[in-house]
Amino acid sequence: MKKLLLLFALTFTLISNAQDGEFNIGANFGLPVGDIDVSHNFAISAEVNYLFDVSDEFQVGPSVSFINYFGKEENNIGFGSIQFLPIAGAARFNVSDAFSLGADLGYAVGINQGNDGGFYYRPVVAYHLTETIALQASYSGVTSDGATASNVGLGVVFKL
Repeated sequence: MKKLLLLFALTFTLISNAQDGEFNIGANFGLPVGDIDVSHNFAISAEVNYLFDVSDEFQVGPSVSFINYFGKEENNIGFGSIQFLPIAGAARFNVSDAFSLGADLGYAVGINQGNDGGFYYRPVVAYHLTETIALQASYSGVTSDGATASNVGLGVVFKL
């Protein structure tokens, strides 16, 4: 919890020094990897963030997402969905007009029963089709008690 508060304090300190910002909304489709791929077929997620300009190439801000891992059914045994609500700080670095690199770091709140949540991380690579639309590839992970729920995803982000 202290790390989460420190992350928010750092994010809002940077925000207070920023001049301009942009609101982004996106959706992703992911394939589970690692510990979770045995019991779950695919993942979908939605994200919302507000990024403030620190410089011409660098942006930071708060981000909120929703991730749902859809369970498999094998031998008449069904695995339920696993759901997270990641609350994170986001950073993006514009390598060029067409490409950007970034990461989200924070805490993913577990939504479904028996899900305690955990540390959330998500590196992102984006290709900007236009000034308002970008395709992105990402790796999302939530780690708790040595287990990781993760996926490799592709998605689209709209700058509003």
